[in-house]
Amino acid sequence: MTALAERHLLGLEGLSREAIEHLLDTALTMREVLRRSVKKVPTLRGKAVVNLFFESSTRTRMSFEVAAKVLSADTYSISQTGSSVTKGETLVDTAKNLDAMHPDVIVIRHASSGAAALVSRHTRAAVVNAGDGQHEHPTQGLLDALTLRERWGALDGKRVTIVGDVLHSRVARSDAFGLTALGARVTFCGPPTLLPPELASLGVTLATSLRRAVEGADAVMMLRVQNERMDGQFLPSSREYSRTFGLGLEQLEWLKPDALILHPGPVNRGVELSPEVADGPRSVILPQVENGVAVRMAVLYLVAAGHAEEHG
Repeated sequence: MTALAERHLLGLEGLSREAIEHLLDTALTMREVLRRSVKKVPTLRGKAVVNLFFESSTRTRMSFEVAAKVLSADTYSISQTGSSVTKGETLVDTAKNLDAMHPDVIVIRHASSGAAALVSRHTRAAVVNAGDGQHEHPTQGLLDALTLRERWGALDGKRVTIVGDVLHSRVARSDAFGLTALGARVTFCGPPTLLPPELASLGVTLATSLRRAVEGADAVMMLRVQNERMDGQFLPSSREYSRTFGLGLEQLEWLKPDALILHPGPVNRGVELSPEVADGPRSVILPQVENGVAVRMAVLYLVAAGHAEEHG
């Protein structure tokens, strides 16, 4: 195994281009395993992976579970409703108690930004951030980069526009870090209430006009409106949002003929994307899902290698 330079994967911020490309190259190898008739290799046999999910998830949780099982790891899944958090246990105590059981990797999703980093300070296991609050979702950023790199060969000079609820999006942040590290030019687009000016510090361009933001873009990522994270009046209505920032057949005419359409899921059909666009020939939403499993296989493989080196 060739381990990552870092013990954990808590985010893409600060990762070098070389580190990201190493992860993506490893994911391509893993995807070949995933496409075999027998989807099983002994790579992580004897390793224990704990999936600690305190938020609802379908794609991320399932793909981490599939990834671990294909690699022959022993997997254990814990949700908030099935954990002692419902009895008042703190996240630090949860981490310490899990650590006493000697897992090799802990995959955590949590509603609080910084939760993965907090757990990493209280366990000897390698920690993988599966999404923490409004901070980062590094494996989503990696799978998006992999999907685009596969179509283009390289991201240098490519224009990627990310549209929607950027304020609450950990995906947008990880995409910004990952895609710009690979040479892409990223634009965030959304209503002013969901596009705080300080996001420009991420090295992206900010825009409030959908048409101007997507014209000339090589790819457009449509973000889900995260109503569950909104505690204020950010939007007048879903209908108004869809009319101004949704992508339908009419708006598709603004894009380059070969521009790709992405979405991290779940898709609110008729809000961010019309069904015709979501299911159309430019959409790479399902390849994103497949690449998500491959990326998570690569991440588990590489962080487990680092854990083995540190504790071997």
